[in-house]
Amino acid sequence: MHFQWYPGHMTKAKRMMQENIKLIDLIIELVDARIPLSSRNPDIDELGKNKARLILLNKADLAEEKWNTAWIEYFQKKGFSAVKVNSKKGGGMKSIQEVIQEACREKTERDRKRGILNRPVRAMVVGIPNVGKSTFINALAGKACAKTGNKPGVTKGKQWIRLNKNVELLDTPGILWPRFEDQTVGLRLAFIGSIKDEILQSEELSAELMQFLVKSYPGILAEKYGIKESEDGFEDLRGVAESRHCLLKGNELDLEKASKLLLDDFRNGRLGRITLEYPEEFA
Repeated sequence: MHFQWYPGHMTKAKRMMQENIKLIDLIIELVDARIPLSSRNPDIDELGKNKARLILLNKADLAEEKWNTAWIEYFQKKGFSAVKVNSKKGGGMKSIQEVIQEACREKTERDRKRGILNRPVRAMVVGIPNVGKSTFINALAGKACAKTGNKPGVTKGKQWIRLNKNVELLDTPGILWPRFEDQTVGLRLAFIGSIKDEILQSEELSAELMQFLVKSYPGILAEKYGIKESEDGFEDLRGVAESRHCLLKGNELDLEKASKLLLDDFRNGRLGRITLEYPEEFA
């Protein structure tokens, strides 16, 4: 399976970020806790050099806790502030204002020495599509400021949001890089829904996910679907179709329906807490 997806508005978004970066004190980057590195945009490191950085492991409730902790340590060693959050349910949100102030402490101290007092921190919120930026902003603001959606590419333009007298946020559209040099990255992004399902082969994608789960989380599919796990993803997919009565006319198995069911169960945490990549892969 080959991945290539870069809508035109993303090129525009990157240009807009370059234009606005000089107004910013802090870059808040949301990543998906299940794939913290694969869900980062490498462009952001270049765009954000010399700026304070905060990485939020969003959807942390969907990833294994021990790996959330390991990933936070990984990012802190790289010099970033990092915390785990669950924007949808509000987990970890109360501490964010403090974390923002702490991440900008050096900037605030420099301002104070120059006689600039009480200037709000201006933060740019960035992240790839479908990682939960708008949900995070709305949770932080306590109201619906940013448009949300469970499909990638909902936020199209920029908007400033004043949280309080201490913090102003700049929301930006999600941006992916133009090509996936490592197709494993593309595969992991497809698993979590950051690449539009309409352009993917869902049966092949589900078979790949099942092979990963059988290897890394043995027993999870057997428990959920009552199937006998094998090393053949398509065989396991047929098992899910049988178990969940996904049938076409003439009692033929509907593998596309079974694929969508499996992907939906994974993305919504119904298979349990699952992490798809680990820090030692990137040591």
